[in-house]
Amino acid sequence: MSMPFYVSPEQLMKDRADFARKGIARGRSVVAVQYADGVLFASENPSQALHKVSEIYDRIAFAAVGRYNEFENLRIAGVRLADMRGYAYDRRDVTGRGLANAYAQTLGTIFSSGGEKPYEVEIFVAEAGEAAVDDQIYRLTYDGQVADVHGYAVMGGAVDTVAGFLKGRYQEGLDLDAVLHLAVAALGHSTNEKGESGDRVIPDTDLEVAVLDRTRTQPRKFRRLRPEDLRRLLGERGPSQADEPHPGDAERQAPVSPSGVDDPADPTDQTSGGTPPLEDPRTGEPPVAPPTAPPTDPGEPLR
Repeated sequence: MSMPFYVSPEQLMKDRADFARKGIARGRSVVAVQYADGVLFASENPSQALHKVSEIYDRIAFAAVGRYNEFENLRIAGVRLADMRGYAYDRRDVTGRGLANAYAQTLGTIFSSGGEKPYEVEIFVAEAGEAAVDDQIYRLTYDGQVADVHGYAVMGGAVDTVAGFLKGRYQEGLDLDAVLHLAVAALGHSTNEKGESGDRVIPDTDLEVAVLDRTRTQPRKFRRLRPEDLRRLLGERGPSQADEPHPGDAERQAPVSPSGVDDPADPTDQTSGGTPPLEDPRTGEPPVAPPTAPPTDPGEPLR
């Protein structure tokens, strides 16, 4: 009869923690930054349907990194818990701290149990208060630890690089325009193997940005910034990596009008047509327009 291998509890927890950290580090960073009117969340997320940042309740938002199916289950559980508590008691009894404690118990139980793998997620739970001093941001790790952060916080991806960029530039009381530029610049900041910094411009369509805006008159303070809002707030930021020309681009796609609509004065505008104009196979020139019959006189009988 073979004897099972013995693994000390310390080594078991270390292995589980390393497993969760590696899974979280593979994702893209999420930034939470306090500003004059609330809390801003920003992340690089090319998907327009799978969100990392969502609303939980009137003044509470949720952000996560890691495995989507795992933090989506946590988000749904948080929404149900908030709705039940608000319905049974009062909407003011639903707080960010209460939700953070519930998430901490769930994550801690999953991490310490030996029957299933730990969740590869980290979470932000933020609540917008009546004033800036009442704003709260809680960061929860994969093992259920809770940290009350102030000013700004980063999780997932290159945490140290993004946090180091924010550390030297963040100031309290920034407006939405300034804090949005700061968060997007931090997400695009990177360093190479030699420690040299190199910044990249993230396209507006690859950014997921949402705010808890206490100035909104509605009870629900959560608002998602769409790509058109980001273009208006960020303005011209220079060429992005997605805009850099690649070999063969001219053969793969036809030029498109900058405005996204047909331009009669531009012969290369083909936004409404899926195929280029036909050409003469012998000369390569566009065909000559066929002759048209002159208009007929209404009084002349048809022949």
